[in-house]
Amino acid sequence: MKVAFLGLGVMGYPMAGHLAEAGHDVVVYNRSADKTRRWLETYPGHGAKTPAQAAADAEVVALCVGNDDDVRQVVSGPDGILKGIASQALIVDHTTASAALARELQALCAEQSVGFLDAPVSGGQAGAEGGVLTIMCGGLEADFVRAKPVLDCYARCARRLGPSGAGQLAKMVNQICIAGVVQGLSEAMLFSEEAGLDTAAVIEVISQGAAQSWQMENRYQTMLAGKYEHGFAVDWMRKDLAIVKDEATRLGLDLPVTKLVDGYYAEVQELGGARWDTSSLFARLRAQRAAPEVA
Repeated sequence: MKVAFLGLGVMGYPMAGHLAEAGHDVVVYNRSADKTRRWLETYPGHGAKTPAQAAADAEVVALCVGNDDDVRQVVSGPDGILKGIASQALIVDHTTASAALARELQALCAEQSVGFLDAPVSGGQAGAEGGVLTIMCGGLEADFVRAKPVLDCYARCARRLGPSGAGQLAKMVNQICIAGVVQGLSEAMLFSEEAGLDTAAVIEVISQGAAQSWQMENRYQTMLAGKYEHGFAVDWMRKDLAIVKDEATRLGLDLPVTKLVDGYYAEVQELGGARWDTSSLFARLRAQRAAPEVA
């Protein structure tokens, strides 16, 4: 297929690479031309100077950028995708953004007979590099079927969960779960350390039982080592949790644990951990434990 991929960050760069390696005819665009150049030195494909140019001949246009404003600019801005894309083509947005934006863009695309899927991903940088992301999709079933050969290049699970906005809402569910799990894991590991246990051994045992989680299996060793350079940054998590809290307010819901953990991530930022990965909640607890008591 002729596929365009816009946004070559830590997620988009390998995702676009998987498309090229699978044999698709890939055009890439990135706001920073240096990343486009580096990508083209690594993978077969073509570069574009604007989103509109990238979309011009594409059957599917995928994007993975920063936030709602970035998506809106890339899709419907003066040089956006909709200025160049052909009728009957399809846009797949992998950005974690608001459900309201997904519905807004789906309506704009429909005016030009262009399909639109909101398709945020989970799995982090490692999942993108390994081609084993989980993708939550919202949109028409027919558009999901059209997108599936593209999604399968970098996903181990891709599923349509409802109409436009459903993918973004599902990603919010995902982030609520992660926030609670990482905080619980951090508290458990601190408890183990202070109780004088061999925490690595404890985690190896309990990960075989009901306490098991992806975070536990994949992050406990780096957390114990104080290493937090593994992809999804605290800044990004706080952006996602802000979207969650806004949607919860719209639904009339109180999410006390999510609010609490978001505040803890704010404290991690104050520690200088804005670019640390989300498992750095453990660093906050260790820092508190190490701080001298104030009389």
